Amino acid sequence: MIKDPKDWTTGDEPMTGAQRSYLQTLAEEAHEEVDGNMTKAQAAQRIDELQRKTGRGKEGH
Repeated sequence: MIKDPKDWTTGDEPMTGAQRSYLQTLAEEAHEEVDGNMTKAQAAQRIDELQRKTGRGKEGH
């Protein structure tokens, strides 16, 4: 079971460089803007949203 990003102990820390890079890639594909000041938890949730929108999400999601 995957823990909800809101429950991460490090969820309030700034997003990682990898998250920032992946978000930028997904946002470009989705023709959307991304807030560069997200927390790790916010970035994880936005990545999930953009993966669904771009079709890059895991199968079954």
